[in-house]
Amino acid sequence: MELSDIQTFAAVARSGGITRAAEELNTVQSNVTQRVKALEAEIGTPLFERHSRGMALTAAGKRLLPYAQRMAALSREAVLAARDDGEPKGPLAIGSMETTAAVRLPPLLADFHRRFPAVRLSLRTAPTADLVDCVLEGTLDGAFVAGPIAHADLFATSAFREELVLVSARRWSSLAELRAGTPESGPTALVFRTGCTYRQRLEQVFVEFGWPSAARFELGTLDGMIGCVAADMGVTLLPRAVVELSAMNGSVSMHTLGAAHARVETLFVQRRAGHQTSALGGFAACLKTDDDVIAA
Repeated sequence: MELSDIQTFAAVARSGGITRAAEELNTVQSNVTQRVKALEAEIGTPLFERHSRGMALTAAGKRLLPYAQRMAALSREAVLAARDDGEPKGPLAIGSMETTAAVRLPPLLADFHRRFPAVRLSLRTAPTADLVDCVLEGTLDGAFVAGPIAHADLFATSAFREELVLVSARRWSSLAELRAGTPESGPTALVFRTGCTYRQRLEQVFVEFGWPSAARFELGTLDGMIGCVAADMGVTLLPRAVVELSAMNGSVSMHTLGAAHARVETLFVQRRAGHQTSALGGFAACLKTDDDVIAA
């Protein structure tokens, strides 16, 4: 069983399609297709079901996936460990929620780059659930996610504290006015895709406000989200710092929520097991925190 075939299989399973997997692996689609077919031929059973929207794992593919993820992660870790002579250098893959990447990370990344210019840092944005999976799989060395996180294979460092606010069009000057002026079902909830912690919190807010049947509309970018709010398409839940720094800040209103919904901690999570490279150690050292490591 070729390791490159296993790595390609894991990438297709993660991305849900040949095209996205090819982009992730920086190769051509025909190479991805060929490797998947070779692995299916070697195992003797289909690993994917092909459909118009992409590819889904068969039962056999689902059974193989956790082994493939561990093999790919262990291979990458072995190479990094062998090359690690104590000086931070080489690749470092970090993940982050889009909101954190937009507001909190630029000073941190700039400081890290100045201190460790030999490290080739890459940053991937995704919802918290996806980021946690990638850290566990070993495709990310660490990630900034919304807490709390409880997993025996992870440990977490407190990185930032955020205040979440309900964001609406400018014409709604108060939360009471918004609640009184919207349909009984509530305004449209503008959300990131499933797996986003802020989406889950917004769902809780809507239930508390009596809007469980409100429509949901998914968006993929932070700018698109705030732009749609400004156009009075619906409301969303975002960190106050993100909205305040947005160029569209003057076109939206921010509504304060109770502490149960508003307070959220951003954690930097890493795997407990395995080799921590000097590059990752240097990155963790750059985190400006006031808290000790939190057991996840």
